[in-house]
Amino acid sequence: MSAREVRDRIQRRARRAGLDLDPTVVERFERYYSLLAKWNEKINLTAFRLDEDGDHAVDRLLIEPAAAARHVAGTARLAMDVGSGGGSPAIPLAIAAPALRMRLVEIKTRKAVFLREALRALELDAAVVETARFEELLARPDLHEGLDLVTIRAVRVEQRTLLALQAFLRPGGELFLFRGPGNSDLEASPPPPLAWQASYPLVESLRSKLVVLRKIAVGRK
Repeated sequence: MSAREVRDRIQRRARRAGLDLDPTVVERFERYYSLLAKWNEKINLTAFRLDEDGDHAVDRLLIEPAAAARHVAGTARLAMDVGSGGGSPAIPLAIAAPALRMRLVEIKTRKAVFLREALRALELDAAVVETARFEELLARPDLHEGLDLVTIRAVRVEQRTLLALQAFLRPGGELFLFRGPGNSDLEASPPPPLAWQASYPLVESLRSKLVVLRKIAVGRK
């Protein structure tokens, strides 16, 4: 698939999702997607067959994060994505919300190498990669209650995971959960000091949604 065909597909899928993407965003999305496809032939970055899965892959890897970017608080600057894998949602989110300084956390070395190359190629100079488990970063004083936003896309998120992730957030900071169809008790009633803030539909064809949890300051509701 040519670069122009990929850009055309991105624009078409974005319009279907109600998004009006700037041409520079579309161009950088295409560069990321093409780089991902090239590396995916050598190492397993994503289960998608990027040349064959077409609309579905673009929707999941690019359009979902672009839709989520609309809900990033205007004051948010420091962000972290947990389990970044092949780079989505972190890299498209960093492109669509350029004020964010994104920290990508990925334990697998080869995937982390790809992430660093992608950040270099896309000139995302404010973003960094941590080759570690996110739990290992909890001891970092600069990260304890130092972030405005934490994002995670996982099939299953447990209460202990949410309790650990909230430690990175400043009071008032937000946790973005990229979720599929259905609901869980943790989404509606997360463990304190997290509270449900909102849920937003992302991509209709995927029946996906963004669940936003906010960290409540002690003494507030």
